[in-house]
Amino acid sequence: MTEEDKALSKKMAIAAAIGAVIAIPVPFVGPIFGAMAGAGYAFVRSKKRG
Repeated sequence: MTEEDKALSKKMAIAAAIGAVIAIPVPFVGPIFGAMAGAGYAFVRSKKRG
């Protein structure tokens, strides 16, 4: 695992946590889908840069 992979993993974990917290009050989404959306967003955003 390279340093770039480690940095991406950290960014995805942070985005997943933020997505889960934001999605809690939304009844049809929930924290699990919010976490997946947050992690996916961080992944796509990092791949566009690199």
